[in-house]
Amino acid sequence: MFYLFPRVPLWVMIILGFIYSVSISWNINGVSHNFIHNPYFRSPLLNRLFSILESMTVGFSQIFYECIHMQHHKGNADRPGEHGETVDWISIYKHGHDGEAEHPFKYTFFSFFREDPKTVFKELKRKNPREAFWGVTELALFVTTFVVLGILDWRYICFLLPFYYFGHCLSYLNGYYRHYGGNPDEPIAWGVSTYDRLYNWTWFYNGYHAEHHFRPKVHWTRMQAFRDQIVDQQRAAGVRVIKPPHALGFLDPDLPRRKQSGARPMESEAVS
Repeated sequence: MFYLFPRVPLWVMIILGFIYSVSISWNINGVSHNFIHNPYFRSPLLNRLFSILESMTVGFSQIFYECIHMQHHKGNADRPGEHGETVDWISIYKHGHDGEAEHPFKYTFFSFFREDPKTVFKELKRKNPREAFWGVTELALFVTTFVVLGILDWRYICFLLPFYYFGHCLSYLNGYYRHYGGNPDEPIAWGVSTYDRLYNWTWFYNGYHAEHHFRPKVHWTRMQAFRDQIVDQQRAAGVRVIKPPHALGFLDPDLPRRKQSGARPMESEAVS
């Protein structure tokens, strides 16, 4: 895109910008996400290099993302406790009221600005100072990349940043509907699944989110088989299933009202 920016019409760059935004969400929810649960290489060096590559490509720290994501699995989109805090730093209930999920618009467009690198760094340093160092290194590398692009052509970086932000918003939108209507109190129903074929074929079976939260280490290529093993349990627990891909979850015909979003999903569409 940097090469094309001064060479093609603006309308072409806008189309490429939106493709870039979608690719960020696709990468975070597919490539980066699966790398967290099942590293792609046996070699620690190759995994380290891939983590750095992901960080520079998506514009974040893969190590910081892993820390946030594993905290997400600890809380599983939990409601605030007696002190008003959630275990899951990115829970859809964290900034909601009266036990309701936050409005999807606010969650989608505000979550990017709520990210707290200091908290993530402290948690990483507590667990593994070496990983904390590499996390900061990844952040420095991607920021340096953006700064260099800005020095080379400030107009390009001004063009790129809104699409970069929008890509991360799309990722949060995807995350919102992976839990909206789920049951925070029932492990097998923590997540919300969608079995749209095209979505799952292109997003590494990201649609099988209830299954993923129930057994996070199951490889994405085995999700269909795993679902077949637990489908009766899912049906009994009322696991929520939506028809469209998660990012289009607001189009689901059986979308529950927000005041019902934390109720047992038997009230909405369940596993069929």
